[in-house]
Amino acid sequence: MLINKSEWLGRVPVGTHGADLNGRVGIRGGGLRMVFQALKLSALALLLSGPWIGLQAQSVAVPPKRTVNDWLNRMHDASRQRDYTGTLVVSTGMAMSASRIWHVCDGEHQMERIETLTGAPRTTIRRNNDVITFAPDEKRAWVEKRESLGLFPELLRTPANVIPEFYDVRETGRERVAGYLSDAVEIVPRDSLRFGYRIWAERESGLVVKLQTIDLKGQILEQLAFSELKLDAPVRMDKLKKQMKDTRGYEVFHPAFVKTSAEAAGWTVKAMVAGFQLMSCHTRARPDPSLGQVDAMQCVFSDGLASVSLFIEPLETDQPGAEGRSSTGATHLLRRHLATHWVTAMGEVPMETLVRMSEALERSR
Repeated sequence: MLINKSEWLGRVPVGTHGADLNGRVGIRGGGLRMVFQALKLSALALLLSGPWIGLQAQSVAVPPKRTVNDWLNRMHDASRQRDYTGTLVVSTGMAMSASRIWHVCDGEHQMERIETLTGAPRTTIRRNNDVITFAPDEKRAWVEKRESLGLFPELLRTPANVIPEFYDVRETGRERVAGYLSDAVEIVPRDSLRFGYRIWAERESGLVVKLQTIDLKGQILEQLAFSELKLDAPVRMDKLKKQMKDTRGYEVFHPAFVKTSAEAAGWTVKAMVAGFQLMSCHTRARPDPSLGQVDAMQCVFSDGLASVSLFIEPLETDQPGAEGRSSTGATHLLRRHLATHWVTAMGEVPMETLVRMSEALERSR
């Protein structure tokens, strides 16, 4: 699939790890609050029957026939080569959300439509890296480009030899999911600074049909699974193109990213958590600089599977909020003061990882 997990939920209209509806990144603009209000609507509907063995514990498993990179690349390629439709259910705790997905590719281009079935109505349509999100109740639409796509968005942007240093793989057998015989694979962390994953991939194609994020105690934090799936479905690309262009009656926003670097903004990152590499730093272009809006910088770090965003925003005297920690499912958030700024770390990693990452930031000027 082209989409990432947050898009399956219909959680966030634009951006990575959160942005508000007016196209601003940050906390004061409501971006992270909106993310977590929406995250609380996501949930778990399908639990494994029987006990779960912790991913870091010893267990009996079939020796892998493929390396961890072999499995991940197979899953990634399958998401880009098959046409399908389906209903995807995302669950966390006692809450649940669902989306309907249409996906088509012609060997050169890919298109996808994601329509939320729960919560606020949202429809997201992609053509390669071009994305538009419609909010029909508000009659608003957001148009943008996204570089990082897929179940693990940064998979192909990190060196191939990094992932095996921090994750192992176990093949645990085969099960039926949404009517398809699927290979079950555990992606096992080699340390306590990242979560593990249990993934079911359709046997013939490698398409991911179910995924669980597992904490250090072996507990399921979050699950994504197709409740209904039709492979090689007759999805028409020309029809999706027309839907993507039809913005009649909508107020259309074009939020733009401005690439930057931590150093250019007066920050240095020291002693980063092993395996995590800087993927990008950016701010949002101001719709109207005369309004005096304050830019927040977002830097994204990834080890190829897990991603963490660090938001850095000037602290204002009238800005509400306090330092704190919170979590919803696999997503954890840490917020603290640093010099004259707010630093917010957010990602699908253990809290200790966010603490270390936020402490690696230093003000250089």
